[in-house]
Amino acid sequence: MFTTRPEILGTFGVVTTTHWLASSSGMAMLERGGNAFDAAVAAGFVLQVVEPHLVGPGGEVPIVFHSARTGRTEVLCGQGTTPAAATLDHYTAQGLELIPGNGLLATVIPGAFDAWMQLLRDHGSLPLSEVLAPAIHYAENGHPMLPRVANTIAGLKDFFEREWPTSAAFFTPGGRLPEARKLFRNEALANTWRRVIREAESAGGNRENQIEKARDAFYRGFVAEEIERFAAGNEVMDESGNRHKGVITADDMARWQASYEAPLTYDYHGYTLNKIGPWGQGPVFLQTLALLKGFDLAAMDTRGPDFVHTLTEAMKLAFADREFYYSDPNFVKVPIETLLSDAYNDARRGLIGREASLELRPGRIGGYGDQFERMTLALERLSRISNPNAASNEPTMADMRSARRGDTVHLDVIDKDGNMVAAMPSGGWLQSSPYIPALGFMLNTRAQMFWLEPGLPASLEPGKRPRTTLTPSLAHKEGRPYMAFGTPGGDQQEQWQLLFFLRHVHHGLNLQEAIDMPMSHTSHFPNSFYPRDRKPGHLAIEENFGKATIEALRERGHQLEVTPEWTIGRMVAAARDEDGILRAAATPRLMQAYAVGR
Repeated sequence: MFTTRPEILGTFGVVTTTHWLASSSGMAMLERGGNAFDAAVAAGFVLQVVEPHLVGPGGEVPIVFHSARTGRTEVLCGQGTTPAAATLDHYTAQGLELIPGNGLLATVIPGAFDAWMQLLRDHGSLPLSEVLAPAIHYAENGHPMLPRVANTIAGLKDFFEREWPTSAAFFTPGGRLPEARKLFRNEALANTWRRVIREAESAGGNRENQIEKARDAFYRGFVAEEIERFAAGNEVMDESGNRHKGVITADDMARWQASYEAPLTYDYHGYTLNKIGPWGQGPVFLQTLALLKGFDLAAMDTRGPDFVHTLTEAMKLAFADREFYYSDPNFVKVPIETLLSDAYNDARRGLIGREASLELRPGRIGGYGDQFERMTLALERLSRISNPNAASNEPTMADMRSARRGDTVHLDVIDKDGNMVAAMPSGGWLQSSPYIPALGFMLNTRAQMFWLEPGLPASLEPGKRPRTTLTPSLAHKEGRPYMAFGTPGGDQQEQWQLLFFLRHVHHGLNLQEAIDMPMSHTSHFPNSFYPRDRKPGHLAIEENFGKATIEALRERGHQLEVTPEWTIGRMVAAARDEDGILRAAATPRLMQAYAVGR
């Protein structure tokens, strides 16, 4: 099969990310004698610099990894929780029905830094200063700005100048727009990382002690203090059409740390999928597999209507259950065993017919009747207020619509020893929150995924994790760690990953072939992001599926959005064969993801 680029093969190490500079920086750590964990951290910090419209230091990261030394596959949760003052009373007193998708009010504790530091401390081998060196270099000396970043800033210029002056001063100084493919610097961010390193090295020569000191500098030192000062001292416009201050404090940050936990797993055709728990949407992937295992996918044409229809209808059911049951299991009892059980999914599978479903159809689970009714009423109310064009007549917010939505990045690394990392960094986008001049970065807006009414699984509560869309994947094959993969894309992340995975498993496509195949996704269920709208029966599909497939899907009742080819998905993946051969691939879509290795 023709592919846009080769599947990378090697034995020493492979790194694949959504930006070539991050992939090369990760590979540089392997060449210096580091391992997959060193490479992942280096790549993660570079992505914060070169894709600021998708991720930043004020964001979060869930990580699924396998350690060859311990023999364990684990999850490292870098999803920060809500501040102590993030109460329903405080937010509803502002007259809000939904938490806005930008500004300062939606900020939760930035979790990425601590997750990266713990991964480096516990599993890496190189010094902190060496791992952060590539990110500092690109922040201080500049990197070629991506056209998409330049376009995002251009779309927000008027809004920044009117409402977020610190963002205007940095991104459009003197009213000048940055140019695509020209050097762009963030010296304030480089200074932040240099100060973190100086404070870390004051702990002496012990590597672990230095990393602990770096964690202190961020969460119990100057970074936390500046975040509180900025959030409390600035009242900024957000998507609600009003101005709000943040509620995050240095004390919130000091009390939080990233945490290790066991992955949620599911066995499918000789593979074991490792995902994060129901505080994210990882179980959607697993439940969709449980629904699909009753179909002969291998007999279906991977470009054909039966394949797309069956997968889409199964995902609609799994995503409906996400809305009704998923939440932070530290706060809510999630019936995850039932949701992944054969009995439950055998019954649900019967709902998948020849015609496209237009209704949201969650399953009813015993003991959850009151919750089911409350969620049903909440979604009915949401349908009345989640008008995506609600701000269309508000001049203050008009220029937010062109570029307000951020996204995510992804990275996968495997080294010669079999260490394996899949990480999904996100949050702290340049369009999410104002630039903090003293630190050189923006804060996240992940709290927009909470509900502002009590008694729901994802109701806002202090200290709670938002139900994130971030969902890296790590698959075992016949009992051995085999593949790390993922894609940015919010609610589409699991959908594009499933297309990739099923084509690889059932149709024998290699990593690059599976990534290059046409992609699709549905927005049938409520969006996780403000304003939480849904499109019943929606199916976006790349035109290179072909006219026959597209017309057959339309005849089945799918509400089609036909997109140009090469416009859906940002998949990257890496794998390790039983004989030690390493493989990696990256999507050609958007012309920036790259796989490297040798």
